[in-house]
Amino acid sequence: MIKVGIVGGTGYTGVELLRFLVNHPQVQIQAVTSRAEAGTSVADIFPNLRGYVDLAFTDPAQENLHECDVVFFATPNGTAMQTTPQLLAAGVKVIDLSADFRIKDIAVWEKWYGMTHACPDLVAEAVYGLPEMNRTAIAKARLIACPGCYPTAVQLGLLPLLRADVIESTPLIADAKSGVSGAGRKAAVPVLMGEAGESFKAYNVAGHRHLPEIVQGLNQVAQQPVNFTFVPHLVPMIRGIHATLYATLKQDNVDLQQLLATHYQNEPFVDVLPARAHPETRNVRGTNMCQLAIHRPQNGSTIVILSVIDNLVKGAAGQAIQNMNIMCELPEAMGLKQVALLP
Repeated sequence: MIKVGIVGGTGYTGVELLRFLVNHPQVQIQAVTSRAEAGTSVADIFPNLRGYVDLAFTDPAQENLHECDVVFFATPNGTAMQTTPQLLAAGVKVIDLSADFRIKDIAVWEKWYGMTHACPDLVAEAVYGLPEMNRTAIAKARLIACPGCYPTAVQLGLLPLLRADVIESTPLIADAKSGVSGAGRKAAVPVLMGEAGESFKAYNVAGHRHLPEIVQGLNQVAQQPVNFTFVPHLVPMIRGIHATLYATLKQDNVDLQQLLATHYQNEPFVDVLPARAHPETRNVRGTNMCQLAIHRPQNGSTIVILSVIDNLVKGAAGQAIQNMNIMCELPEAMGLKQVALLP
């Protein structure tokens, strides 16, 4: 059994990790930490876990996480990097769901996240945890930087086309929409029901923190700098991301549907829909699946890729567990084969 610790268990990604891990046949949950809720039963905070989790939250400063095999950080940016060096030194594998280790250029990370990095030496070692891109490296890793939710949806849509060199690297456009849970479990006026309900808006158009992460991945696959525009939007739903991606074809004689289907034919968590399909966020709600569809309007040079994920699962907790399975030489889909919730 894999002994697992979760640091920061009171957020949405924390409870999602627990929801999946309690039914994982090879996992034993050792500890769930929270400074604010230390001593409180996990089931008292999250009644959906009654009968599944008998633990109480503990203070991370007093919890011996070194006894775990794998520790997940479901914490705000800047937290995981404070403790990760000591855990790695003790032989613990670390899977960080924050942005602490995603961006390789330290100066870029410090600019976007507004703090000094505590362990820049480990950033180069950290493996970017997008299995469809880095599976071999993930299997050998001891430190995983889980992708952000928007970067997951965007990159899964564009990477196959860049890798096949059938689209121009400029311009690339992502028009992406997210439910309010992407903002985290906190009291904030913009995501109150009275503010976000029955409304729809773009935000951070001048620059979202996920922009450099996406560009880093696209540059790597394109093997040259891309010209990428990213506009995120907030929609009045709880879960889900819908990314509408635009690119320009280099040539006419390419079967885009077949290209996408062939690229992902052996991927357990990417579903390429039939031609002319339109994926919906509800198709993947509560699952680790990404659904993709590709269109070529009016048979022109602009192509449109539609990508949908659950931001809390494939965009966070589910992808983190997918990484754990790969790192621990378990079947990749173990504990993750849920059916989407409808309606």
